Amino acid sequence: MAVYTEVSTEEVRALLQQLKLGELRALQGCSGGIENTNYFVTAQRDAQTRDYVLTLFERLTFEQLPFYLHLMKHLAERGIPVPNPSPNAQGRLVLEVKGKPAAVVNRLPGKNELSPGPVHCAAVAAMLARMHLAGRDFAMTQANLRGLPWWNETVPVVLPHLNAPQAALIRGELAYQNQVAASSSYAALPRGPIHADLFRDNVMFEVIDGQPRLSGFFDFYFAGVDSWIFDVAVCLNDWCVDLQTGAHQARRADSFLAAYQSVRPLEPAERELLPAMLRGAALRFWISRLWDYHLPRQASMLKAHDPGHFERVLRARVTQPDRSSLTASCP
Repeated sequence: MAVYTEVSTEEVRALLQQLKLGELRALQGCSGGIENTNYFVTAQRDAQTRDYVLTLFERLTFEQLPFYLHLMKHLAERGIPVPNPSPNAQGRLVLEVKGKPAAVVNRLPGKNELSPGPVHCAAVAAMLARMHLAGRDFAMTQANLRGLPWWNETVPVVLPHLNAPQAALIRGELAYQNQVAASSSYAALPRGPIHADLFRDNVMFEVIDGQPRLSGFFDFYFAGVDSWIFDVAVCLNDWCVDLQTGAHQARRADSFLAAYQSVRPLEPAERELLPAMLRGAALRFWISRLWDYHLPRQASMLKAHDPGHFERVLRARVTQPDRSSLTASCP
């Protein structure tokens, strides 16, 4: 999250009245993330105070947004703990603020767990599997906008910023991923709506009776229809790697895979292509971080992510795939 577009208290107060959410009590810009403008909003209605997140979308369009917001509402109505968008008087979830598409959702309780253990990984995995199953009957469809076509378009843009070994790695991996995508195994992968960005900072936990309890997934604005195993790979590349070296952490990964499969067992094509999807997920985030780092947009609050982290993850996945531990929990 970041602040690219400044919004006044008067504008937010009027928006809350339009949505019948109450009177504005507090407004604070959010500094995390890089894609959209976000504010934490506190409103009071009927003597009760509630917290919300106001998002102004800097890249997504009015035409693209209904997929994300209706997916969140669909999942929320099926018991998945995700932000639930607030409709206006006409029932629309996509709002307009400062001429840009916007949304207001409830703020989830809890906080991020940035140093997860196996128990956190298991909770995320089980909920991810539930989310995948809950999305099977979602009627809307939209491609993963940061999928393979975007990789092919963006690699030439970031190549001038790379040294020779980096350029060789990114070209070689892109060629490999195009080859994988053309295979019969890839065509057999089960698909549906995926989060596609379920990092540690997009999950909330509360501590109940001394035990962590997952309280929600959020930031669905990279979601799209893609293979479920790619979503699993994105998570494994964040929740189950060492942040300093990018190295695979087998204990956390085994916990993650076992918990996921307790809800939805992986199919043969998914087990076969998991190592390739791990490489693809690392490539996807290396490309996007290179793009954001070298071609930044102006923002009043912005924290750019280090592209080198996912370069290290990709190199580790290519040179040390560790297939045995990655598939140890697969039947």
